[in-house]
Amino acid sequence: MKVGDRVRVSTTVEVYHYPEHRGKPYNLEGKEGEIIAIVTEHQGRPVSANFPFLVQFEGKFRGHFRDGELTIVES
Repeated sequence: MKVGDRVRVSTTVEVYHYPEHRGKPYNLEGKEGEIIAIVTEHQGRPVSANFPFLVQFEGKFRGHFRDGELTIVES
């Protein structure tokens, strides 16, 4: 996967910071978004992030994911 790829959340991922459901569990499985960054460094220093893929969904919602939680959506 690379920046710009369209992806779908392929496993159950519950978040508590989804805008319309703030503070309550919300399952992202099936949601589609675009990879906007792959976290490999922080402030110029290399890191081994547990959730390296930053995905932008509709609106202002973003989330960090592992490789196994996403699948590429074919155009």
